[in-house]
Amino acid sequence: MLDLRQLRYFVTVAETEHVGRAAERLHISQSPLSRQIAQLEKTLGLTLFERSQQRIRLTADGRVFLSEARALLLHADRLENLGRRLGRGEEGGLCIGYASDAMHTGVLPRALRELHDERPGIHVALYNHPAAEQFEGLRRRSLDIALVSEPPAEDDPDLRAALLLDDPLLLAVPSGHPVADLAKITPTDLEGLPWIAVENSRRPAWRDEFIAACAASGFAPDIRLEAAEPLTALGLVASGLGLALVQRSMVRGEAPAGVTVRELPWLDMSVRLWAAWHRVDLRPVVTSFRETVLAAREEADGEQSDRGDTSG
Repeated sequence: MLDLRQLRYFVTVAETEHVGRAAERLHISQSPLSRQIAQLEKTLGLTLFERSQQRIRLTADGRVFLSEARALLLHADRLENLGRRLGRGEEGGLCIGYASDAMHTGVLPRALRELHDERPGIHVALYNHPAAEQFEGLRRRSLDIALVSEPPAEDDPDLRAALLLDDPLLLAVPSGHPVADLAKITPTDLEGLPWIAVENSRRPAWRDEFIAACAASGFAPDIRLEAAEPLTALGLVASGLGLALVQRSMVRGEAPAGVTVRELPWLDMSVRLWAAWHRVDLRPVVTSFRETVLAAREEADGEQSDRGDTSG
């Protein structure tokens, strides 16, 4: 049986790579700390550190063990907090993973607003992590639900998913730009114009995918600037610095000042958002919040149908 105290000691020593500094952080003396680490290695039958007179370093096995130890301690802390909240008669709170698009599109804010209306005292923790980390969080129960830009594998034995949003990309043009007033925009009209690419740090291949989609449509974008998120891109477009593709949900039926938004029927690109969760719910509040999120999907579909054509 692993001793959580020993695991905490191990993580601290691994992070500092120095027994003395780790002992200071833990408020214990060096000798007991060294004994606890040695006992942990004996229990595991594993050498976690390479030791020298100058410093202490993790072995290759130690690095693997460190990752798992951190995850276990995180879950232990969450489990302890959950127990305390349940002991006070609370529902335990929610830990939600999300991709940035869950915020930009309004899916997560709407669901959180409904949650607050129904359970105003509930604690919510939000974690913006890559999809792979969110899936691992669901499996380890450190997350209750994940809003991600890609679904888990269809044959995943533990996770389930549902598409929340398929948000078409529209062309954002500086108001007064010749392209903004064209009756019909063709790929040729966009050739050679300066572009602002919206970066997706969670998908390293985002730039290649953007360029490939434009090339397949018949033009090559001249990327002059890269924006960290869509709102920044819209601000740059409004300043006349280039064109950009933004989600329909970002304009919500009315473009920002200085920006004209046009549909491109021939450009088949969209931003997708999925909800993912563990197949077994541990608490009713998790089930309830998931149903709220999935209901928000239906509302988003209805809003997009009501907006109609944004061209002109």
